[in-house]
Amino acid sequence: MSDVSQSSTLPATLSAVLQEHVRLRPDAELLIAPETGRTFTYGELAQQARLFDAWLTAARVPRGARVALFLPNGAQAALLFLATMVAGRVTVPLNLLSTPAQLHHALVHSDAAVLFTCAELAPRVAEIAGKLAESGAAPRIIEIDPDEAQLTFAADTELVDSIEPDASDVGLLMYTSGTTGLPKGVPLTHANLLHAARAMGAWHSLTPDDRVLSALPLYHINGQVIGTLTPFCSGGSIVAPRKFSASQWWSLVEKYHCTWLNMVPTIIAYLLNAPAENDRPIPWVRFGRSASAPLPVEHHRAFEQRFGVPVIEGMGMTETASMVFCNPHEKGAQRYGSPGLPCGVEARIIGPDGQPLPDGVTGEIALRGANVMRGYHKNPEETARTIDAEGWLHTGDLGHRDAEGYYFITGRIKELIIKGGENIAPREIDEVLLQHPAVLEAAAIGLPDPNYGQEIHAAVVLKPDTQVSEEDLRGFCLDRLGKYKTPQCIRILDDLPKGPSGKVQRLKIAEQW
Repeated sequence: MSDVSQSSTLPATLSAVLQEHVRLRPDAELLIAPETGRTFTYGELAQQARLFDAWLTAARVPRGARVALFLPNGAQAALLFLATMVAGRVTVPLNLLSTPAQLHHALVHSDAAVLFTCAELAPRVAEIAGKLAESGAAPRIIEIDPDEAQLTFAADTELVDSIEPDASDVGLLMYTSGTTGLPKGVPLTHANLLHAARAMGAWHSLTPDDRVLSALPLYHINGQVIGTLTPFCSGGSIVAPRKFSASQWWSLVEKYHCTWLNMVPTIIAYLLNAPAENDRPIPWVRFGRSASAPLPVEHHRAFEQRFGVPVIEGMGMTETASMVFCNPHEKGAQRYGSPGLPCGVEARIIGPDGQPLPDGVTGEIALRGANVMRGYHKNPEETARTIDAEGWLHTGDLGHRDAEGYYFITGRIKELIIKGGENIAPREIDEVLLQHPAVLEAAAIGLPDPNYGQEIHAAVVLKPDTQVSEEDLRGFCLDRLGKYKTPQCIRILDDLPKGPSGKVQRLKIAEQW
């Protein structure tokens, strides 16, 4: 674990970071698109960013304007994601899982001036075009090839002098993938993003020689900050396939000699369930990182044992630029079942009155630091509910801290099961179900009950070519949890509803029950 303090002499914006890379090593590789084999250097990104800046200026899209991206992972998405911020505009990545109402809301609420999409997704944009026009907020729509090697729409633009953004300027406007209601806009400044990316790079001791394999979507904060901006700031490189494939994962690691892996628990579960013939000897991989959802302890241990790659579990959230906690790298310092220690932030556990709670007592996790957003976009009421007068962000996550400073997450306040007045963390039930040899994924929920207030129910996904009955699963839980915490009903589903990072959305399971 390296020192995460940041010097005031470091470049203060993403544009300045890119200029420094170009000055020192313009031909160093930044991005590799494995489907096409195309490689992009820092120098090429700088040239594309200049062209894009000139195109935006000619199109009367001024500094600070919003540029929306409704694109799958690929060369163009990565180039536009970075080039927009380098050019002093604001990147607005749109969730490909958005409903028409959510997509319309994000485009109108963000005041997007331009929207980039592709032929595959253009019909979904056309579906809301009329409503956008009625709202008077219709952005200019540009359809591009997501695998194109360059920003061809800007190729003939005459270059202009660029205006350097400020550290306090917003670079990224993210819309949260909430399970209820319309998504909230989270503006993150260049300072927010650089603090998070540098702290993460220092924590993992990343250098220009490191290369990450990250298949996480660029419309999720993990794929943006951990998978893209962290290696960008450390001068490293990124192998960015369009989507995750268990059968291709280790081949990509071997072909491109990736030194670290950016994963989520769903990826780990599917790699563990993949045939052993896909395994490779990979002694050069320093670590895998897992975040965006709690990693079941059974999967954590099984992955390390099978593949010989240490997994560093962490935790982040959109409002903190994807950085909150992380486990140390030092042997013996990790805590299974914990996202680790505060990383570049202040953290504490608070009670309903907002006051700090002692170690070992469960409460709400609160955060404060240079990576934390200033407030929700155009939503002062929600900002006031979430960030207190002392600058503490109330996360809505429940957990406790142990005597050594490690944090443990037990669930979301909204997802907590309260049965007969007793608080029950859904994760406790999940972890028991995941110990069953036939269970691939599990999620416990609380549903209304006339006797107890809430009763425990659970949904599971089985591993391929396995069978088990609900009665057998309940018996398995009964032996390990006791009668009170054993789910009243367990449903076997084909899949569980998830957000873009692979995090299970329990409230949607409850809605569909």
